Amino acid sequence: MSEEHPASDPVPPVGGIVGRSIDEFVQQLRGFTDRARSVAGAVPAKLSLPALPSPPGAMSAAQLRAVAEMVSAQRASIAGMRAQLEAFDQQLAVFERILEPLVEWSGSWARLEEAVGDFVRREGPPEGPPQPSQAQ
Repeated sequence: MSEEHPASDPVPPVGGIVGRSIDEFVQQLRGFTDRARSVAGAVPAKLSLPALPSPPGAMSAAQLRAVAEMVSAQRASIAGMRAQLEAFDQQLAVFERILEPLVEWSGSWARLEEAVGDFVRREGPPEGPPQPSQAQ
């Protein structure tokens, strides 16, 4: 009447105290269902016991593993984005350092053009067309 569950189907330990507790619970649940099935053999066929998936926690463990992998992948993606943003920031810093002297140079050039323009406007062009020299 007490049937042992084969040793080839143990649930792999999840780890830690919680994992061991879950493993013990699953083993106890399997033992109970095995005993219930053996007792149900004497019960008429009209009463059927629901079948438990093997192992009972496999579906939730697979789902949790998928969620954990998804979170890990998202964190890796964010780390990649951080690296890209850091590289982009470094490129912008170099570009900014290149632009600073150009901005100063263009300001100096504008002041020079203004000064030369004022100088040329003050002297003004000669009045009237140039006279041909009268050499005979």
